[in-house]
Amino acid sequence: MKSRFQLKETVVTIISDAPYIEAARQAIMEHRRQLERYITFDPFFRVTMEPHPMPEERPEIVKRLFLAGNAVGVGPMAAVAGTIAELAVEAALDKGAKHVIVDNGGDIALFTDKPVLVGIYAGGSAAKHLAFQVEAHESKGICTSSGRVGPSISFGNVDAATVIAKSASLADAAATALGNTVVGNSKKEIEGAFDVIKSVDGIEGAILIKDDHIGMWGKLPKIVKAPVNPDFITRP
Repeated sequence: MKSRFQLKETVVTIISDAPYIEAARQAIMEHRRQLERYITFDPFFRVTMEPHPMPEERPEIVKRLFLAGNAVGVGPMAAVAGTIAELAVEAALDKGAKHVIVDNGGDIALFTDKPVLVGIYAGGSAAKHLAFQVEAHESKGICTSSGRVGPSISFGNVDAATVIAKSASLADAAATALGNTVVGNSKKEIEGAFDVIKSVDGIEGAILIKDDHIGMWGKLPKIVKAPVNPDFITRP
């Protein structure tokens, strides 16, 4: 079953059985409430684009945002979409779900009991329409940032910077950091961009798409050509 759910800026697609979809929805509402309450006490947390000191007392969502942003040198809110998706998946799994996917504006957390395709939309020609084939019984965070497509805030100019990690929170922050590094159009710049995430524990691999150039690093799921299909495309 697929359900679309919107709460203010959070617009998610949840795929699971009906009882688990409701568990994911409830988790999104609760964690957003906690995040909004925290921001009233620390407004700078919301706007900073640099690592931010983590207080001793904070809700779980804020802790994860701090850890993800600090790990790759970006602000905590760079990881908000992936973190919300991750917490929603965990809530569904806690209720007994065996298959759950939460797509929060192109930042995806999933645990699947069957192979699934996760597409990457990078605009432009069909040559850019790629998908990861994620195997059954895998837990992944697959997050995308772009300087050209969608509402992502990026200092770079890539069509898509997609990162895969065990944690969607980390994958989201890392996709932002990776996308920020490419402003030109040289093969050398794209190859060197991965240096910002290579040493970070928990990141499995990444792909960069910029015009006619595609760069890859790390351990990635099988990549296949994909038709443009809104059922599995992830937009940044």
